[in-house]
Amino acid sequence: MELHDLRPAKGAVRKSKRLGQGPGSGKGKTSGKGHKGQKSRSGGGVRPGFEGGQMPLARRIPKRGFSNARFTKTYQLINVGRLEEVYKTGAEVGLPEMMQAGLVSDHRKPVKILASGELTVALTVRANAFSSEAMKKIQAAGGKAEVV
Repeated sequence: MELHDLRPAKGAVRKSKRLGQGPGSGKGKTSGKGHKGQKSRSGGGVRPGFEGGQMPLARRIPKRGFSNARFTKTYQLINVGRLEEVYKTGAEVGLPEMMQAGLVSDHRKPVKILASGELTVALTVRANAFSSEAMKKIQAAGGKAEVV
C-alpha cells in the first residue's frame, strides 16, 4: 500500500449540502435561513455571551478578590522510596536520570523530593526542592541532597 492508495472508509465522507440551488434541492431560495432578520444576513448573528441588550451575566455578577493561582508552581513529586528502587549506591540522580528512569515526565516542570519510603543507599540527589524529612533521610543514608 502506498500513500496515494489511502482512501476514507466507504460512507465516511459525505458531500456538503449545496445551499441555494433552486426549489427542487430542498434548500433553495433562502438556504434554510428563513426570511429577513439578523440571523438571515451575511455575517449575521450575535457574539457569544450576548443577551439581546440585557446586561450580560459576566458584567452583572460582582468581581471581588485576587487569585494567585496562575502563579503557583506545580512540582513533579518523587518519594525517596522510589529512588531506592531505581538507583544503586553512589549514583548521581538529576533531572536527566529521572527522565530516563521514567520517574518524571516533563523536563520543564520542577522536581520535588518527598520523604515517603525508606532510603538505605547513598545517593547524590539534585532537585529543585526537598522536603526537610527527605533531606534528612538522604543525608542519614550517607548521600547528598543538592538544590538546583
